[in-house]
Amino acid sequence: MNSVIKSMVLKRFRSLPADSVDFDNPTFLVGRNGSGKSNFVDAFAFLAEAMASPLQAVFDRRGGISVVRNRTSGPSYPPNLGLGVVFGPLNGDIKRGRYAFEIRALPNYGFEVVHEQCLVETSKPDRLWFDRSKGNFNSNVSGLGPSLDPALLALPLVGGEARFAPILKTLAALRTYRIEPGKLREMQDPDSGVTLRPDGSNAASVLQEIQRHSGKDLARIGEILATIVPNTKKVQTTKHGNKLSLKFTQKWGVNKRLNFEAFNMSDGTLRALGLLLAVYQRPTPSLMVVEEPEATIHPGALGAILDVLRHASRRMQIVVTTHSPEVLDAEWIEDRHLRVVTWQEGATHVAAISDASRKAIQRHLMGAGELLRSNALDAAPLFFEDVAQAGLFEEVA
Repeated sequence: MNSVIKSMVLKRFRSLPADSVDFDNPTFLVGRNGSGKSNFVDAFAFLAEAMASPLQAVFDRRGGISVVRNRTSGPSYPPNLGLGVVFGPLNGDIKRGRYAFEIRALPNYGFEVVHEQCLVETSKPDRLWFDRSKGNFNSNVSGLGPSLDPALLALPLVGGEARFAPILKTLAALRTYRIEPGKLREMQDPDSGVTLRPDGSNAASVLQEIQRHSGKDLARIGEILATIVPNTKKVQTTKHGNKLSLKFTQKWGVNKRLNFEAFNMSDGTLRALGLLLAVYQRPTPSLMVVEEPEATIHPGALGAILDVLRHASRRMQIVVTTHSPEVLDAEWIEDRHLRVVTWQEGATHVAAISDASRKAIQRHLMGAGELLRSNALDAAPLFFEDVAQAGLFEEVA
């Protein structure tokens, strides 16, 4: 599948004062601990939440705008927080799209949206847009005239309009995952099971929903899990009063079988199951970020996890964060799949790999994993002025 999100522009978001990042599918974000990978990933989560919740709630979950907004000094960085996304083809009709907003911090932890823009180019061809700036809302689509609060985004309000709806739906379907095995061990309150939570804490409900709608997918989960955890043939949801939990079945020999509740299973087994549920959940995410899939997974089982993610990239866009050479040892990972996350002068930056690293991979002199082990997987030179000038918005009039 081609990349749903072609690129992202960030201005003063968390530890990223200014950056412009292009994506492939899949994309591997490689960086040391503390380089800011999770801060970058939070941009995807922020966008998804902002499509379903008021901005105030999105900021409050993160400790307020003062926590989210980067305060790096310097004349090259704009003072406002901003996020912008460029889309590839969507739903067979939109050839290209763009959405961006810029938010200004106000005294007493307040904020206001100072600029917001959405643009779609269709196959007809048409170029449709709305642009909200300086308190005015303009659009070349007739009938759009929302009454806007300065602290609310416009897209969630006008996204019901058929021509902008694919942008809203794509952003709302962004998913980020850092599976916490402890959450899968706990007894869980049942829910719809439609969307797996970022930590996997409703895994039992998601598994139940997959079982309800696709026995084939449920069987596939069991098959893959067996390659990661020997003898584990099946996993299912079981009820305990008004709570749900996970039950694993192991089989070996002739009629040899044991059932285990989730609290008996290892961190690696539960994390692997969480990733499988993320991949097979319905509806399918538009883009899924998986943070450090190598955590507590035996190196011998990583190949199976990576094969699952590679397979998933045919149906959705995949972004993976890692600092593990074992992850990058997969032979199918090419130079185009790699981005390096670095911490320089008190700020996070995301860049393509250097020409030297690219040539080493293309000429099969060293794999990406070998380069990382040798501390030779370097980022391309960063030109701060060019990055700072990366535009959030386009001319629409």
